[in-house]
Amino acid sequence: MRKALALSLLAVLLGGCASDPADRDISGTWINQAAIDAAAKGVPLREALQANGPNLEWDVNTKASQARYTNGFENIEGKILGEQSGTWKIEVYGSSGSELKRDGKRLQQAANDNEPEQTFDLPKEAVPAGAPLGASFERALYSAYLGGGWKIVNGPGEGNTVQFQADGSVQGLPGADRYALCLAGDCASMSGGNDTIWLQLNEQGNPWIFTRKGDDMEIFQAVNGAQADEKPSFSPGTRQWALEKQ
Repeated sequence: MRKALALSLLAVLLGGCASDPADRDISGTWINQAAIDAAAKGVPLREALQANGPNLEWDVNTKASQARYTNGFENIEGKILGEQSGTWKIEVYGSSGSELKRDGKRLQQAANDNEPEQTFDLPKEAVPAGAPLGASFERALYSAYLGGGWKIVNGPGEGNTVQFQADGSVQGLPGADRYALCLAGDCASMSGGNDTIWLQLNEQGNPWIFTRKGDDMEIFQAVNGAQADEKPSFSPGTRQWALEKQ
């Protein structure tokens, strides 16, 4: 009898743990780690983002019934309508909305009429307080995609070791102290399918086109073939740098 009672109590306790609301809560910042991992293999950046996106980061506050996400071009605000059986329904103005569900340390976004199924993970490193939406994804991407040392094998500063930092700063690349990778939006639509990087020095900069194949990267001048009254249209010009990952 005692054994049966103990088993019964254990079943109740286990059942309570399984239904613990904390296990279903989706509050926090979630990043598209799958896109980052794909890019880190050395493939074209836009290829990795398009294959695993389009959304890059979610920021969710269930207590405030607020959820927002970014696709690298625009930030979208949503309202949490409620949760049922671990699925949280998000209402987004002008769209069919989203459904989010937590699976351990992973967030799953269900497919809808506009987007495929996507997965998100908790970032490994926190961003500074007050950082804008998308900063967690950007820092993780920069670290995985361009982290480590890159040796300039051809071009200005040949022999230098270039360090692209997660915060967008760069050392060792002549004429640049900051950089930003194009993730989506106008910079992508104007590049003719090419990956672009913004390089600047003392807050003055320009877009450049780059290619990444494994441990090799080339950076080209971005030539604008559009007329003065047209939307810019960039194509690769003269190669400025050839870099090799160390």
